Amino acid sequence: MLDMSGFPLELSGENTPMVSFRKVRKSYGTLTVLDDLDLDINAGEMVSIIGPSGSGKTTVLRMLMTLEQINSGVIYVDGKPLTHMPKGGQLVPANERHLHSRRSDIGMCFQHFNLFPHMTALENCMEGPVQVLGLSKAEARDRSEELLELVGMIAKKDQHPSRLSGGQQQRVAIARALAMRPKVMLFDEVTSALDPEVIGEVTNVIRGLVSEHNLTMLMVTHQMGFARDISDRICFFYGGKIEEQGHPSELFGNPQRERTQQFLSAVREAV
Repeated sequence: MLDMSGFPLELSGENTPMVSFRKVRKSYGTLTVLDDLDLDINAGEMVSIIGPSGSGKTTVLRMLMTLEQINSGVIYVDGKPLTHMPKGGQLVPANERHLHSRRSDIGMCFQHFNLFPHMTALENCMEGPVQVLGLSKAEARDRSEELLELVGMIAKKDQHPSRLSGGQQQRVAIARALAMRPKVMLFDEVTSALDPEVIGEVTNVIRGLVSEHNLTMLMVTHQMGFARDISDRICFFYGGKIEEQGHPSELFGNPQRERTQQFLSAVREAV
């Protein structure tokens, strides 16, 4: 059944994407940041978003995290509406209860870590599973220690963030997000606040997630080489739209759109 705008109450079928933006628009006054965006991300797919500043890249992630409301369109996660909810056979804007229930499907790592300074690395990872998911402290501890081991931080589990380097804090932040067992993992410029010598620590963790775990991931990055190496698909954003998208070898090796060519030429030394 469709609502008056023509959006389905749910997406169904064998090839239902894990994330789907349908005609999503976001504006601030007269400034349009996302312009009727259509974007599907399949389960287990790693998609990187690149583009110049102001092109709408980070806004895509903020919409998925429900940090800001969209102006029109619908975002679906795992076939169910995220930004809206069914009511009386139609979709209506989601209330806070609906957003809270759906938000647990999505994990996000920011460029500035956002760890709780008064908690150890282990406590940071345990907090969400205990407070939000209702896990016992023993269950949360086991899960968190397993994930800290995964990101190479188990030896630092009892350290507070102030005792950790930037790369170490970012790895703890990744473990903390994974502890919530999200269906979709978002990375927003997770290496941009790091010193060059520790960027490899974090990129290696993300590489491991891509190769060993069937997570659906969406990453905004300025690191063209990293995006090329680990992504299944690259989306080049310009003016709030997807200007061009494709497999990394296609988009980096033979871009078709003039604006894509200009952008890649400007960052060629990073590629």
